[in-house]
Amino acid sequence: MIGATFGTGQVFWSMLWFFMWFIWIWLLIVVFGDIFRSRDLGGGAKALWTIFVIIVPYLGVFVYLLVRGHKMHERVAEEAAAQDAAAREYIRSAAGSGSGTADELAKLADLRASGAMTDAEFQAAKAKVLAASPS
Repeated sequence: MIGATFGTGQVFWSMLWFFMWFIWIWLLIVVFGDIFRSRDLGGGAKALWTIFVIIVPYLGVFVYLLVRGHKMHERVAEEAAAQDAAAREYIRSAAGSGSGTADELAKLADLRASGAMTDAEFQAAKAKVLAASPS
């Protein structure tokens, strides 16, 4: 009974409209998020864009995408680069690179070469570094 009134074409159109509605909600969220994340817009400009998008939603979103779409892309790229740099720095600090045994021995050798350490102090510090290093 329901199949006769709700045919294949109606299912397709219902799904299409649902996905279009979902995409529209996603666009609104992205545009509002970009308006409030934008550092180059002042408070008044943010308020005007927000009011414009609320009052005339379709036109507001499309005008915003046309006018400020390239800046949206730049901000996303900057945020991705910042996250990548933060992740790399965290990995470096967690892995302990830069403070390895070879680096410490090189620093000790530089101190001995500059005269800041005697040979006996160098040998003692070297033994201490080598004993503390995981093999």
